[in-house]
Amino acid sequence: MRASQLLLMSTDSRVDLCIRTNQRPDDGIVSTALSIVQSLYRGPELGLLTYTPLPDRFSPESNRRLPSSLKGAAQYLKTPGIISLGGGLPSSEYFPFEEFNVKVPVPGSFDDKTHHAVMSAGKHDLAQGKSDFDIATAFNYGQGYGSAQFLRWIVEHTEIIHSPPYQDWSCTMTVGSTSAIDMGMRMFCKPGDWILSEEFTFPTAVESAAPQGVKVAGVGVDAGGLRADALDKVLAEWDPTVRGGPKPFILYTVPTGQNPTGSTQSASRRKEIYAIAQKHDLIIFEDEPYYFLQMDPYTGLNSPAATPPASHADFLASLVPSYLSLDTDGRVMRLDSFSKVIAPGSRVGWITTSEQIVERYRQHADVSTQSPSGMSQLVLFKLLEDTWGHPGYLDWLLHIRAEYTARRNVLLDACELHVPKSIASWSPPAAGMFHWVRVDYTKHPGYGSMGRAEIEEAIFQANVKHGTLLMKGSWFCPEGQKEGDAMFFRATYAATPLGDIKEGVRRFGEALRDAFGLEADDNGNAKELAGRIGSD
Repeated sequence: MRASQLLLMSTDSRVDLCIRTNQRPDDGIVSTALSIVQSLYRGPELGLLTYTPLPDRFSPESNRRLPSSLKGAAQYLKTPGIISLGGGLPSSEYFPFEEFNVKVPVPGSFDDKTHHAVMSAGKHDLAQGKSDFDIATAFNYGQGYGSAQFLRWIVEHTEIIHSPPYQDWSCTMTVGSTSAIDMGMRMFCKPGDWILSEEFTFPTAVESAAPQGVKVAGVGVDAGGLRADALDKVLAEWDPTVRGGPKPFILYTVPTGQNPTGSTQSASRRKEIYAIAQKHDLIIFEDEPYYFLQMDPYTGLNSPAATPPASHADFLASLVPSYLSLDTDGRVMRLDSFSKVIAPGSRVGWITTSEQIVERYRQHADVSTQSPSGMSQLVLFKLLEDTWGHPGYLDWLLHIRAEYTARRNVLLDACELHVPKSIASWSPPAAGMFHWVRVDYTKHPGYGSMGRAEIEEAIFQANVKHGTLLMKGSWFCPEGQKEGDAMFFRATYAATPLGDIKEGVRRFGEALRDAFGLEADDNGNAKELAGRIGSD
């Protein structure tokens, strides 16, 4: 079964063997369900490579972890006629929830707030044959990999989008990518180790590494994201004595709409980086919260907008290939999340990687985070499986893609009008939620008498004084910045109202002119366009 077939298949025709057993719903999903889900809902993999384990990569902590003994006993629940007196699951009869109903938008009319569907779940829908998933099952304890019912949908989705090119890939749910980063580092790293990342990176990744005694080495970037040549140079020249730690074998990267730079690695760049990973035997943590927020190119002020994808096939073809889709070796651990495309409060995500790594992750989850919220899983199952299906979810992704593209364009238009190009420059982001502005601090009147950090702080405070907030670029630099390094500020267009985006950028331009002593009309753009921002 391949992607095209999955998109055409109805929910009713997909028989989920793993949950159609003789056990009572309250007994939970047996541990064998996961392997059934993984094999049943992945496409045929004849002729594909089998992952070869990377030797000696797991950390001492990971090697000491054993499977949960109590959850391991769940395998015996499949024994015909068995009466379980062993499990510690509370009775669902005492859950104070009988039914829930949620209004959700309908594909084809996402902008129409009066047109919606109502998705419902009852306590005993599974036992009554109404649904594969219900309150009694979802709201009880679960396995570390999540519910088999929703995991089925995740595996199908991964097959549709990425179709990993080796045999024993697998998925397991997470409580979000922040947790997955932390647990991934614990699986592979020990105190004194280093990992690699972009020279400007997601601060939480650095902050997750620090308490574990793990340091982050920055790798050079350009407008196209992480540079393959810089990655190769760092690894080839690594000196354990100078660095105080062994050569890294973990690369953490956000390839699409990178936070904070907004850069997106092209297909050719990803292939180059994957080749470097093979050369130096790296494991790639592919963190992709913004993958589906890939946008049409920015065409500039007063220019016709680019034509968006006209179909699901066009949309899927427009996506830059993921590292997972290029991964013939099983060296990629991809982190996916609903945080940027559904809601961050769901705290449900998943990783896709080789079964060997997934099994280690599940063992860790079983005795730490356990299963993601069953309430969230049930809501997402009802939305993505029972209500929208895979085609409807692609419709939603196309919708939010258009919405974020419009937001980005408002911010870029405002930058063209109000930000002085004599001192500021930028590349339009092609994905994600962030805009990365370079400021030439060598033109600041205090340059020579003030240090780089002092000038950055002065610009930051000028922004605050003028009533707008942008993040300092140095806050995203894992190894810190020194004199002579470029200066950046990060803006976002994710949630601020459109009018406030325009006004915030105008204030940013004022703050720069104030801090640098520039003329009031130094906007870096044609003066005849100056009225456009207020007339939109």
